[in-house]
Amino acid sequence: MRIALLTDGIYPYVIGGMQKHSFYLAKYFAIHKIEVDLYHTAKNSEEAHSLNCFTEEEKKYINSFVIPFPKLDKLPGHYIRESYAYSSAIYDELKRNKPVDFIYVQGFCGMKLLENKRELNIPVSVNFHGLEMFQKAANFKSKLEQYLFKRPVLRSLRSADIVFSLGGKLTDILIDVRIPKNKIIQIPIGIDESWIKKEEIKPYSKIKFLFIGRYERRKGIEELTKVLKALEGNTNFDFEFIGAIPKDKQLSASNIHYHGSISDVNKIKEIVSKADVLVCPSYSEGMPTVILEAMASGLAIIASDVGAVNEEVDSKNGILIEAGDINGLRKSIEEFIKMPQEKLLEMKQHSIQKIKKGFLWEDVILRTIEEINKE
Repeated sequence: MRIALLTDGIYPYVIGGMQKHSFYLAKYFAIHKIEVDLYHTAKNSEEAHSLNCFTEEEKKYINSFVIPFPKLDKLPGHYIRESYAYSSAIYDELKRNKPVDFIYVQGFCGMKLLENKRELNIPVSVNFHGLEMFQKAANFKSKLEQYLFKRPVLRSLRSADIVFSLGGKLTDILIDVRIPKNKIIQIPIGIDESWIKKEEIKPYSKIKFLFIGRYERRKGIEELTKVLKALEGNTNFDFEFIGAIPKDKQLSASNIHYHGSISDVNKIKEIVSKADVLVCPSYSEGMPTVILEAMASGLAIIASDVGAVNEEVDSKNGILIEAGDINGLRKSIEEFIKMPQEKLLEMKQHSIQKIKKGFLWEDVILRTIEEINKE
């Protein structure tokens, strides 16, 4: 089988959840000896084309096509216009290459292809991951941005033969926007087995919370900061941030630490492994890989009940709150601070067991291949 994978980058050349998902799709397709035509982009095109993030054996099955991502004007809607131009360049390149048996589109990368799908006569799937444009907006600016995205997303969803959903509320969104149920295939994001904590989970003297993410309004950092300000003076916990949080948005407290942006995965694993609870108070998400990585590392979770987060988190391994609920976020953090160590350890262990049962990449890719073979 030969699959074309269309994406706006792969990890580690481009950072992001969709890019990491694209990397693992290509990797595990290759492990199963499925040939992948990988259409992607990166600032350093030479490095991205080399595919040094894959093993030599995996590279035998991956054909790299690096497409420059166009930069246009900065007028409202520029990202959609740039994405359309990028999708057009991918479509032109794809037509010149050897035919494939199936096309897997990530996000906006297939807009031009889906407009001309009949010319190719090849099954085309699309995965919009978080469908954030149909979720709760953090403010008016976010709501306006969502409005601009809705129409092109709906056009792609309705044109595709298959729509991949990560599950949870995302499947509900797809049904609400009238995507036929028989077109929707629900498969979660996976995680590599190397993330699973092998050492015994031991209690720490003081509970440690962790936030991982870029500074973006929908991530709920403002709400989290308000909660931490309200808890000022309570030193029965530590809180750490990984991500480029601006200096003027950082709090000055002895129990709050900002690591900044970290690209070294081993350094991230080291920090995560020493934490107890991941906090993810986003207004909108797909199925955050960071939650899976934290679960595999033996962390309990506090997260907004958005996207497919409820597939990852339940009452056995964490607490789900409503997006934007500052009071609920504070109560959840306080509940963990007061929680007996025995209960916390049970929740942390349940996170690991949940990963093993349904979120390992080997299981995810077999389900994906099975669904593709049906087309």
